[in-house]
Amino acid sequence: MAKKVVPNDLSVGEMAKRAGVPVSTLHYYEAEGLIESWRTPANHRRYDRRELRRVALIRIAQTLGIPLAEIAEVLDRVPRGKTVNAAVWREAGEHWAEALDDRIELLLRLRDNLGHCIGCGCLSVENCPLYNKDDALGANGPGARRWLGEPEERE
Repeated sequence: MAKKVVPNDLSVGEMAKRAGVPVSTLHYYEAEGLIESWRTPANHRRYDRRELRRVALIRIAQTLGIPLAEIAEVLDRVPRGKTVNAAVWREAGEHWAEALDDRIELLLRLRDNLGHCIGCGCLSVENCPLYNKDDALGANGPGARRWLGEPEERE
């Protein structure tokens, strides 16, 4: 029995279907330099099948709220046009580890503490007698100081 030859490239429609994204999303990712395509002599856009991994990473990272600029930093560390093993992908994403750990910590803090203010019912950040007596956190400047793990009082 003859071995079936699988071409290493996909049309834009095939790529979109396999990646689970609209064609317009592929065009956008390409315009942003996140993925690459090439053109046939008939000017049809084709994608190397290996670009599917890049699209998968982009979609997962976007789901987690990671900006495209940060995704691009990781993808820039992954060589194009050749098969890339797991070690290369792991190394490319190593600089994300600390940022992801910080994000996980903030999400856990939000999950664990969100009910305090909602459960209280006063909805007053300035006058909260339990968590922000006399607006002590206001001295630290604007923003979610307690959530960001910054000190509660200035000296």
